[in-house]
Amino acid sequence: MATIRANCDHCGDIEMTSRDLTVRVCRDNGVGTYCFSCPLCRQIGVREVEPRVVELLVSSGVRLETWSLPAELGEEHCTVPITHDDLLDFHALLQTDDWMAELEELTRGLLG
Repeated sequence: MATIRANCDHCGDIEMTSRDLTVRVCRDNGVGTYCFSCPLCRQIGVREVEPRVVELLVSSGVRLETWSLPAELGEEHCTVPITHDDLLDFHALLQTDDWMAELEELTRGLLG
């Protein structure tokens, strides 16, 4: 089992074994990170790494996980983002007794 050195934000340089780390690689863009729990303070550390470091870590026995970006990131959004005033208006609407009927009236035709 390989000994791997990392840097904890709280403890500084630390040593771990390959089973103490996990490498995560995004299938969509190839961005890789490794994560670990510091053996001294138990804080979680995450560091971005280059593909060559991913290969080195995996070849030394570090567990590899792959993941994908959410499909929603590729969706086209054609609406205006909500504002602080929109949230205040919605809060005021929820204070009324017939808020559901008003909301249905306000959104009629927007969803389909």
